[in-house]
Amino acid sequence: MVAGEASGDLLGAALMQGLARYLPGPGTIVGAPPAQSAAYALPMTGIGGPRMQAAGFDAWWDAERLAVRGYVEALSSIPGILRIRRALTQRLLADPPSVFVGIDAPDFNFTLERALRQAGVPVVHFVSPSIWAWRAGRIKTVAKAVDHMLCVFPFEKAIYDKAGIPASYVGHPLGTMIPMTPDPAAARVRLGLPADRPLIGVMPGSRRSEIQLIGPTFFAAMALMHQREPDVHFVLPAASPTVRALLAPLLATYPELPLTVTDGASHDVMEAADALLIKSGTSTLEAALFKKPMVISYKVPWLTGQIMRRQGYLPYVGLPNVLAGRFVVPEILQHFATPQALADATLKQLHDDANRRELQAIFTDIHASLQRDTGALAAEAVLRVATRAPGAVK
Repeated sequence: MVAGEASGDLLGAALMQGLARYLPGPGTIVGAPPAQSAAYALPMTGIGGPRMQAAGFDAWWDAERLAVRGYVEALSSIPGILRIRRALTQRLLADPPSVFVGIDAPDFNFTLERALRQAGVPVVHFVSPSIWAWRAGRIKTVAKAVDHMLCVFPFEKAIYDKAGIPASYVGHPLGTMIPMTPDPAAARVRLGLPADRPLIGVMPGSRRSEIQLIGPTFFAAMALMHQREPDVHFVLPAASPTVRALLAPLLATYPELPLTVTDGASHDVMEAADALLIKSGTSTLEAALFKKPMVISYKVPWLTGQIMRRQGYLPYVGLPNVLAGRFVVPEILQHFATPQALADATLKQLHDDANRRELQAIFTDIHASLQRDTGALAAEAVLRVATRAPGAVK
């Protein structure tokens, strides 16, 4: 398996738990969470993150090595990533696996998958690329690289059915991980946050490029909101000590902010907050599952933005809007993302009770649509593909 970034690591861990039901190792208690590689009848190796490694995955490289975003930002990382892909391809072709599962990271995985498939290795890809949003031509690449596509959103399977590519809808593990009814009061207690003040969660991301590009604007927006409404408290999750270090200059610039910075705990922050100012990405789906009003924002370098704009055809980028099929939360991107615009929109999300009720209904429907036994469904599909090749499962 090859998983890129934290979201891929989450999906990979869910798949491994599903596989543990069907390929239990000696002495494994079926249904119990896997704790080590001995829990499986087959070794699972490749590229994975901490969740997968905790479940017994043998990571030859860590998933964080593939965590890049955008065209311009990726340039400095390309040589190292290409070296990893060449080494991994050679290793897998020399000792072919029973089945290969590429988890997200399409720009890395599709080339690798095509080479493995041509060599006779069964290939599954977990998470459709956003062909419904931009770069629709990638479906031709999928057809050449993949035996079976695992879809995490319900509308995606029909796209692959039409193209003649086998696909299964397996749901999203976040649908079962996140409670259908959040408990903000309990989350505030866990985080030590004030129970009686309006609370805005601020989530500028965890990558250096994200914090450098959007962080100053998010902090300036908080300062404007604080000037207008001094009673509002802010909370920001720092995913790691590295992120805390990146935030330090901004924290020093705005010492007056009533701001709590947590060590991780992004889900607790989302659950506790009354509204969110959040960067685009998987975190917006998590926010929707916590039924939160939000403002989605993002900034990328000008050239990256121009390339993405020319290749896209949906009017929205945020997953809550994609899944709803319309704008249900505001997106303020690129040069439109000024501190004033973000402050105005976030305070409106905080105080508009009618909008809050409407979003709760919309997000509850989305949540229900994603609730499946993702690990088991994905595992069943992977094993079906693996066993089509005679003697594939060793």
